Amino acid sequence: MEVLYGAVAASLLLGFLGFCYVLASLKKEAKGKVEGNARSAAVIDGSVDGRPRSEDDGATDVIVVGAGVAGAAIAYVLGKDGHRVHVIERDLSEPDRIVGELLQPGGYLKLIELGLQDCVEEIDAQRVLGYALFKDGRNTKVSYPLEEFSSDVSGRSFHNGRFIQRMREKAASLPNVQLEQGTVTSLLEENGTVKGVVYKVKGGVESKACAPLTIVCDGCFSNLRKSLCHPNVDVPSYFVGLVLKNCELPYPNHGHVILANPSPILFYPISSTEVRCLVDVPGPKVPSIANGEMTNYLKTVVAPQVPPQLYDAFISAVDSGSIRTMPNKSMPASPYPTPGALLMGDAFNMRHPLTGGGMTVALSDIVVLRNLLKPLHDLNDSSSLCKYLESFYTLRKPVASTINTLAGALYKVFCASSDEARNEMREACFDYLSLGGVFSNGPVALLSGLNPRPLSLVLHFFAVAIYGVGRLLLPFPSPKRLWIGARLISSASSIIFPIIRAEGVRQMFFPATVPAYYRAPPVN
Repeated sequence: MEVLYGAVAASLLLGFLGFCYVLASLKKEAKGKVEGNARSAAVIDGSVDGRPRSEDDGATDVIVVGAGVAGAAIAYVLGKDGHRVHVIERDLSEPDRIVGELLQPGGYLKLIELGLQDCVEEIDAQRVLGYALFKDGRNTKVSYPLEEFSSDVSGRSFHNGRFIQRMREKAASLPNVQLEQGTVTSLLEENGTVKGVVYKVKGGVESKACAPLTIVCDGCFSNLRKSLCHPNVDVPSYFVGLVLKNCELPYPNHGHVILANPSPILFYPISSTEVRCLVDVPGPKVPSIANGEMTNYLKTVVAPQVPPQLYDAFISAVDSGSIRTMPNKSMPASPYPTPGALLMGDAFNMRHPLTGGGMTVALSDIVVLRNLLKPLHDLNDSSSLCKYLESFYTLRKPVASTINTLAGALYKVFCASSDEARNEMREACFDYLSLGGVFSNGPVALLSGLNPRPLSLVLHFFAVAIYGVGRLLLPFPSPKRLWIGARLISSASSIIFPIIRAEGVRQMFFPATVPAYYRAPPVN
């Protein structure tokens, strides 16, 4: 009965807000179709704006710092559009990371839009069709709502390094894209305008590279970020990474999220024989690997909460000693608009990796930037270009801020707490998703990047809270339950509103009211 009344209350809220949302989205969709048609005609057969490019031998249009997912992708799409691109990457050997291994379906659709979908082929990538949630001996499966898409569309999980190498190969296959190994040490600036970069090649020899536009994509450890945006980075937790070998997940082709104590544990396939395990450890530091504290923590605190089917493989992975850690960083996009330079990828904007949304945001950003640059055949007017590209920060917001906000909010909801109201919210979230139908499809569409819209996120987040209150008030609304219910709503508000405020309320919900939203390309 509690579940029924909670579901009814949540349904009423969903229905009312959904009606308002549909009216707003219809207008936005019509406008988007007109803009999309205009942009798609901007580049024809490698020419820019319908005109052939001038062949200035040795000149570079765009410098890209970093050749990770964002850097390699932007190099390829700008090179394909006729720009001469110089990519400078610190290490061109295959990366070995424990994150960036899950591409959500929304990100896969962006990969298709950019012409890079073949980069997930021939790397033993695994299809991901949804998630399985585990809590206190119970489990439920929620699938991506993929009915409207072709059979090829799904999530993909893989070794991050293999994926990046395929992206680099694709970019380097273009004659106007140059990949060079070197370490960028600083930006070249003149009168407040970035003219290029200073970098060192093998042997420590210093070189300079100049271009009208420099795109910085040097990752979460960027040393150039501080001059282009507010560099304040929050580290709420660490991931401890393991690889489980030759084991079967309880739900094949699904990511697995264990709502453990003190924080979530993730499992997902990264090849046909390997499963990635990421153990979230909250706080500013992790147990020491060197003195055995980490092994003891994993065996005594984490292992008892692992699903039985994975327990033996988990212990074997711990015993193998191949334990790695990675800080989980969060940084809202707060740029300093700088003539001649632009930030992209994790150097620009990060969110907790719990939901695997990082690559989806990066690829979505690249689609926005590509469409903005398509009408331009001359990037040399730095001040006009900078003013025009301010619209990038607005146009990217609805998608990026939805994924960012969901990642931050879900992490806080999924962590165990000594606050009874917060634990009720955690329980309500698990039960809400277990209802299926619109109750699971809506949140999973948000998480997967298939419906990255801020209003829908707020709608479902507070529907979960109201559902939790409905459970508390049945069968009898005692004073204690009323008080916990009030605190639950207050707790939900304290989780989501600070994240929204950091993302920017106006840019997130009312982007069309920002002047840069309608900014026209500079006339060359």
